[in-house]
Amino acid sequence: MAQNKKKDQEESLGRFILDIIIMMAIMVGIYYLLFSFVLSNETVSGPSMQPTFENGDRIIAVRHFNLKRNDIVILKAPDEKNALYIKRVIGLPGDMVTSKNDKMYINGKEIKQPYLNNSYKKQANKSGELYTNNFTLRRRVPKGQYFVMGDHRDVSKDSRYFGFVKRSAIVGEVKWRYWPLNQWRTNFY
Repeated sequence: MAQNKKKDQEESLGRFILDIIIMMAIMVGIYYLLFSFVLSNETVSGPSMQPTFENGDRIIAVRHFNLKRNDIVILKAPDEKNALYIKRVIGLPGDMVTSKNDKMYINGKEIKQPYLNNSYKKQANKSGELYTNNFTLRRRVPKGQYFVMGDHRDVSKDSRYFGFVKRSAIVGEVKWRYWPLNQWRTNFY
């Protein structure tokens, strides 16, 4: 009888360990599938989106999305192999984009840019400089492409330099900053 009890306890412990291993394998599989096909976990590198995002911020982007103006996206760098950029969508397909005297115009109408009300813009304006250099696109944003810019306009390498971004080059739309913890946020306007 004591032998049967000991054998049952060993089988119970073995079954418990096997259950934990199976549960862990399922969780790892779900994590892998989730971050391969639905979400993208990225780290911000560089100053081009300051102060909205700082170097080292950790973010989650959603891979399946419908883009709107002012959405923040992760995209494959068109000028740097295996690199990703984080930028804000300014121009949608069919838009004509113009910047004049630090005001952005889409199809001739001024758009609000509350995310540019920051110390970098104020410092540039205080020293008599434009935060966003004047420009007018030579043509409308083509179908299936986007015009993107960084929030730190005077240091950002963006569509003003590398051109329009194809929809297929956009990895995901940023939905959540989770690091640093005191900067946890989901709305970036």
